[in-house]
Amino acid sequence: MIIPYSKVQLAGNEERYVKEVLKSGWLTTSSKALKFEKDFASYVGAKYACAVNSCTAALHLAVEAIGIKEGDKVLIPTMTFTASAEIVRYLGANPIFCDVEYNTSLISPQILQEALNKHKEIKAVIFVHFGGQAPSMYTNDGKGIVDICKNNNVFLIEDAAHAFPAKFENQYVGSFGDVTCFSFYANKTITTGEGGMLVTNNATIYERVKVMRLHGINRDVWNRFTTNDSKWEYDVIAPGYKYNLSDINAAIGLAQLEKADYFREERQRCAQVYFNELNSLYAIELPQCNVPFEHHAWHLFPIKIKPEARVDRNEFIDLMTENGIGTSVHYKPLHRMTYYKEVYGLENDDFPSAERIWKGTVSLPIYPNLSENEIKYVCKAIRKILN
Repeated sequence: MIIPYSKVQLAGNEERYVKEVLKSGWLTTSSKALKFEKDFASYVGAKYACAVNSCTAALHLAVEAIGIKEGDKVLIPTMTFTASAEIVRYLGANPIFCDVEYNTSLISPQILQEALNKHKEIKAVIFVHFGGQAPSMYTNDGKGIVDICKNNNVFLIEDAAHAFPAKFENQYVGSFGDVTCFSFYANKTITTGEGGMLVTNNATIYERVKVMRLHGINRDVWNRFTTNDSKWEYDVIAPGYKYNLSDINAAIGLAQLEKADYFREERQRCAQVYFNELNSLYAIELPQCNVPFEHHAWHLFPIKIKPEARVDRNEFIDLMTENGIGTSVHYKPLHRMTYYKEVYGLENDDFPSAERIWKGTVSLPIYPNLSENEIKYVCKAIRKILN
């Protein structure tokens, strides 16, 4: 078999909705993007949503909208993609990197509190819902992630690139922090090809993001050209960016959103087969799920190759490739990346959990149209390699 690491499933109205956009003659941001925003906000339980061309754009707009300035400090986990940190540098601010919990690759409430105690000047936290699960956002004793941020007067930006649709205690990720940013890249749980969404319950943040995502213009460009009483005049009230999402991409997103529950259920099905097939294999550690299975988005299924295994992580990946199986690594931590290591003087020993994760981690294929026979083929290959 040939089993890629990721495969997009286009099983609904994608073609129909894209054709509607093409027939309309208006291909950039318009009615499809507006509907996508409305439907997405309704789904996650947020008041406002802004469609943008990437999760990176959403994160950039988020830190700008909450007022992060040059020299400010923002807490970020080292186990994340560089986008979570680079957008802080766009504004001349500085990322403060922290370690993560070994079992989940998340910032735990304890890690968060310790970091805020050590760095009193931190203005915001960019929290990454690694793999697709949320941590304890609220607790009865007021020691959850949201509680800690509020108690320390720190903005909470949720990097939910992995976490749609994910829940904590029946509440969707997207309705907890000050801002939440989602990714619709081609390998995500739903896709627009390229794209992202910013959601918030804060009207001030929403209005700022709307202006800044399109050149700082004070009027929606599509309204200026598509309404009967439109007027040409507009004003530029800030030096904004070019981050809007086209209607072609939004059309795909709308169709994908309609099947989001089905996609999540099928990813969970894959995860359950992996757990059943690999649970007794001594040479690996399976991902730890701290929420009910049905509350996990299952964007990733990362395993860890133990140090005592007969092959190391890199050899394992090579042998999986020889068996026709695609894999990925999430992530080479940012404290090991040349730019962050040199600019901020980061040392590997300061991130012991991330170091342990990094040396063994490998993500297995997981997507809705991955069949049980294909998963069992993957598992058979893993057992052959490691036994």
